[in-house]
Amino acid sequence: MIRYCAVTTLTLLFSAAVAAQAPAPAGDPAKGREKTRMCEGCHGIEGWRTAYPEVYRVPKLGGQHAAYIAQALHEYKNGNRSHPSMRAIAGSLSDEDIANLAAYYTQGGPQTTTASNK
Repeated sequence: MIRYCAVTTLTLLFSAAVAAQAPAPAGDPAKGREKTRMCEGCHGIEGWRTAYPEVYRVPKLGGQHAAYIAQALHEYKNGNRSHPSMRAIAGSLSDEDIANLAAYYTQGGPQTTTASNK
C-alpha cells in the first residue's frame, strides 16, 4: 500500500511538473474576448460565490497562465474535472476557442467588479 501511494504521488508530481512547463497555446485574444459571455456571469465578479453544486468561491480568470486555463478547460471537456456547469460549457468549445479564451484571460481579461457593486 505504501509503495502504491509513493508511486501515485510521484506520478502526480511528475504530471504537475510537465504541465507547468507546457507551452501556452497559441490563441487570439480578440477572438477569445468574443467568447467570454458564458464566463463573465461567474468569473467576472470579484469575490463571487456560487451554491451549485456546492458553495465555493469562483476563481478569477484574468491574469492566469494560458497553459493552465487551456488545460483546465480540456479537463472539464473530457470529464477529468467534474463540475457540471463547467463541463457543459467546455464541451461546447473547440480547441481553437479554448486557445483563444486562454490568450484573452492571460492578458488580464475584463475589468472585474465587486459582488457588492452588482
